[in-house]
Amino acid sequence: MTYPNTKETMNLIQQLTSIPSPTGNTYKVIRFVESYLKETGYEMKRNNKGGLLITIPGENEKRQRFLTAHVDTLGAMVKEIKKNGRLKLSMIGGFKWNSVEGEYCQIETSSGKLFSGTILMHQTSVHVYKEAGDAKRNEENIEVRIDEVVKNAEDVRALGIEVGDFVSFHPRVEISDSGFIKSRHLDDKASVAILLQLIKRIKEEKIRLPFTTHFLISNNEEIGYGGNSNIPVETVEYLAVDMGALGDGQASDEYTVSICAKDSSGPYHLGLRKHLIQLAEENNIDYKVDIYPYYGSDASAAIRAGNDIIHGLVGPGIDASHAFERTHESSLHHTEKLLYAYVQSKAVEC
Repeated sequence: MTYPNTKETMNLIQQLTSIPSPTGNTYKVIRFVESYLKETGYEMKRNNKGGLLITIPGENEKRQRFLTAHVDTLGAMVKEIKKNGRLKLSMIGGFKWNSVEGEYCQIETSSGKLFSGTILMHQTSVHVYKEAGDAKRNEENIEVRIDEVVKNAEDVRALGIEVGDFVSFHPRVEISDSGFIKSRHLDDKASVAILLQLIKRIKEEKIRLPFTTHFLISNNEEIGYGGNSNIPVETVEYLAVDMGALGDGQASDEYTVSICAKDSSGPYHLGLRKHLIQLAEENNIDYKVDIYPYYGSDASAAIRAGNDIIHGLVGPGIDASHAFERTHESSLHHTEKLLYAYVQSKAVEC
């Protein structure tokens, strides 16, 4: 089998996005990742936050590498059970209410019961509400219509639904004949799939890495601290694998791998950026260097936590971030090739 097999990666993304995992409720998807990698035989352990750390021994154990992608997604919690039997929500992660209006959702109770629903404006019906199109999309007006016979708050509580229950958004994942995959939560399950494929490939090809390398599947990135701990003291290079954000004034696109020069936390390590660019050019990998003004990553969280590391950020270019996201197989392909080259490359000069 040739590597990268991007079709296989896209199928894996489809599986991952179909497992609800809003930040704070990621145990099901972490369990899936553990099962997926079990046959590799690599050391795996969960940290106390619930993330999964996979370690592959390398030639050099004194200077180590650390790669991360996050499996937690945007979502919500039940903030209030309204008198009319609908639910108010509290956001998990940084999205806009208009991006989830009209979306199907799933409510998971503390006992594990699942209920379906739809996220709607309270003033949705144009036959009733004159301000249906103009009312603010905010926490006060957005609500969940539960697909159960509920007429009041007591009916809702009788189902077992309570304040603090997690609400996940339907991913709507589709793969097109033209090579696109569109879905919620490509941030960052596209990158998670890429790392899982890379780990399996290292095992299948019996590659001896130049440095002991850790892979963290983090689960708190959307709230700012997924990959800021459990970093071995021997770690020198830390590479976050996360989406490249597209929009006006951005260099990133859906067809190349994005290499981040700077985000809201400041510049990423220049030496590591140059190293990644050199690897891309030597291996015929299409890339774009970009700056993301309203962005943070596990790598920037690790720097803020005080870790003495070289940090970088790469990933596939993803359109409409934190909404109805999309990328192309070519962007996944070039990201996979760059990471494959990186984990086998020489040390970065500090």
